[in-house]
Amino acid sequence: MDKLYIVIPAYNERDNIENVVNDWYPVVEKYGQDSRLVIVNDGSKDDTYEILTGLAKDRPQMTALTKPNGGHGATILYGYNYAINEGADYIFQTDSDGQTLPAEFDEFWKLRDEYDMVIGHRKGRQDGASRVFVTKTLKLVCRLCFHVTVTDANTPFRLMKAETLKKEIVNVPKDYNLSNVIISVLFVKKNYKVKFIPITFRPRQGGVNSINMKKIFKIGKKALKDFAQINKIIKKSN
Repeated sequence: MDKLYIVIPAYNERDNIENVVNDWYPVVEKYGQDSRLVIVNDGSKDDTYEILTGLAKDRPQMTALTKPNGGHGATILYGYNYAINEGADYIFQTDSDGQTLPAEFDEFWKLRDEYDMVIGHRKGRQDGASRVFVTKTLKLVCRLCFHVTVTDANTPFRLMKAETLKKEIVNVPKDYNLSNVIISVLFVKKNYKVKFIPITFRPRQGGVNSINMKKIFKIGKKALKDFAQINKIIKKSN
């Protein structure tokens, strides 16, 4: 049976994390005893990690990891590499804010053999105009910098073949903040089989959003510089 690893980054999510675990743990149970729910604590300042270790005690298919704070991109890379090293066949990533629905996972899983990545398209998302603006801007920037069209490059609802991800993750700079964007670009640009499926994207279910417009512009400014360098890396890897 295929080994599914669900990777979820978490930072200061004490208000959400138990519900997120309760939502996603049944998914790994459904897909075999070797599948795992892996939640990576990104140096939270609250008691997120303590809650996670408590939840893992009676959930044998759950792994709670922790690392120094490095941001979302660094944390998912940490989780992806962990899953690859543990022998995962498929890696699914979502976030710990409760915005995505486990009920929509089955449709993705049914397509796992046909595609290298099945990724959610946040159509009609409910998490604010600033986030919608960022998504549209990223789509434009990807087209200008990489000459590819990526419907929704940064969606935290993606199922990937671990074998394909292993080949391409080496092209993502260590601890890069927009890791999922670059992974999406790599999969599309290198003509892997990628499918976008509309998903529900709810408002944050609890806690406080750590991203604001100031941070968004700071990340965006750095991304423009980094994309040029990453484009050179992609060309060399072809």
